Amino acid sequence: MAPAGYGTRVEGLHAVAAAVDAGRVRRLFVDRGRRTRPEVLALIEQIGSESVDLVDDLRNGAHTDAPQGVAAECAPIDPVTLDSMAGPEAALLILDHMEDPHNVGALARSALAAGITGLVVSSRRAAPLSAVAFKAAAGALENLPVSIVSSIPEAMSRLKALDVWLVGLDAKASESLLGLQLFTESVAVVIGSEGDGLSQLAAKRCDVVASIPMVGSTESLNASVSGALAAFEIMRVRASMPG
Repeated sequence: MAPAGYGTRVEGLHAVAAAVDAGRVRRLFVDRGRRTRPEVLALIEQIGSESVDLVDDLRNGAHTDAPQGVAAECAPIDPVTLDSMAGPEAALLILDHMEDPHNVGALARSALAAGITGLVVSSRRAAPLSAVAFKAAAGALENLPVSIVSSIPEAMSRLKALDVWLVGLDAKASESLLGLQLFTESVAVVIGSEGDGLSQLAAKRCDVVASIPMVGSTESLNASVSGALAAFEIMRVRASMPG
């Protein structure tokens, strides 16, 4: 059975505006006190007043801490197949049970900016692609292909069979992430959970486990920051290739 779609609820100006631009919004909810603000009026005009509901306080029942006066019910985004992500120029991020939706959204935003071609997430024991993730992503999840899998280790094995190299992030690894030549190949970087890091099953399937060099006493970086650095390092290494 194919995974269900995601992104049916979005909140916050950037996330809602991106969903409106994508043509996904079925119903727009606007805080009555903010309806005359220029950025909100622009959304109302774009979606059409017949599809807008005014509410007294949108924070009541909101899924995020600060919906910024707008929320939307949307048609779902369909996940893509894992096989469709493989290819000669694949640059993927695999989230090994990342649990904080803020981190997932922030990482998606960085990934899209760095030219990452897809995100692989788990349907189990991981943060959902919720309104919180969409708000943190500020529109990136509208455009970044996402594959939702039941098992990260199995997905890694499948990608390896499709000639995608696997690079795991681990703060204790001796090999540096910087300048890694595998980044010139079809590659996926595996980022562990906030608390436990890279799981043993995922680490065993990696071709290389690397760390981000750091100066000072900081033990490790936030998972989304680590993933963002890896994404931009892929961009930097590929940009430095001859031709």
